[in-house]
Amino acid sequence: MAQVQFKSGPSGFASFLKNNTIYPPFSKQNCIQGTVNVSFKLDQSGKVYSSKITKGIISELNDEALRLVRMSSGKWQVPAGYDTTISVVVPVNFRLSGYDCEGKSKADIKAAIVSYEAEEGLTNAVINFYKNKDQATPEQEAQILAIKSQLGIDDEYLDVLIKTALKKIKQGDKQGACEDFNLVKNLGSDKANDYLSKYCK
Repeated sequence: MAQVQFKSGPSGFASFLKNNTIYPPFSKQNCIQGTVNVSFKLDQSGKVYSSKITKGIISELNDEALRLVRMSSGKWQVPAGYDTTISVVVPVNFRLSGYDCEGKSKADIKAAIVSYEAEEGLTNAVINFYKNKDQATPEQEAQILAIKSQLGIDDEYLDVLIKTALKKIKQGDKQGACEDFNLVKNLGSDKANDYLSKYCK
């Protein structure tokens, strides 16, 4: 059966990934590496649809892998008569070199992933608070501000999110950028409002 392939040739997908990966900051700091498998389907014109993670590592790497696959939409060559209901599975490799990762033990990395997942729950509490702020009490707001400071959600952190979103705009990934701009807003900041009205109408 004829195979789908990347339009720019067999190594095309690998170089596409290499050129477009924005390594998520927590994973970079904590040397979290590995392979995320993404399964997706292609329509007749090579557009990606119904993508999902089949083997993940940590949600920020999984999200980046999904974003990259979504960005590859339209860059695939689909042979005539191709069955568009078949799932294609691609590995997206995350590798760090030069970040002093050789010294990190598996246990260190595992502990980092566990703490990331715990923080994720707290971050979601912050997001839910700001999404429903009109129903909140002053006590709740005080709690949320304490969680934000515990998580290090400060101006510097928000600036990094905005910088990352602007990189995604440069790559032509408006959807990914708008998700980041919205996150800044949902973390209780108006720093991204101008970008939201510029790019995310």
